[in-house]
Amino acid sequence: MVVGVRIIEVFIANSRSLKEKRGIFNISIAEIGDQNSWKRGRIGFAVVGNDRNFVNSMINKILRFIEDLQLVEVIRSKMEIITISDVVDDRYGYQDDKYY
Repeated sequence: MVVGVRIIEVFIANSRSLKEKRGIFNISIAEIGDQNSWKRGRIGFAVVGNDRNFVNSMINKILRFIEDLQLVEVIRSKMEIITISDVVDDRYGYQDDKYY
């Protein structure tokens, strides 16, 4: 399993309130910082898949989508991709045949 995470810090020029700031992103992501600032926000989102290139591509597409909307200015961005190996299954005693 491959998990990719990106955290972006944004400046929201046209926001006039906290309520308005939170209404800009009507998608399933989490606001993880700057909750008390109505001009700044820190949001995080994750993509899970079975291929590192796919996860990387999707994360970059989401960032480009946010930038292309031009509703916010991306101030900072950080991405991390990790691979969780099948060893996790063995560590917790999971066996494939239990799920079929």
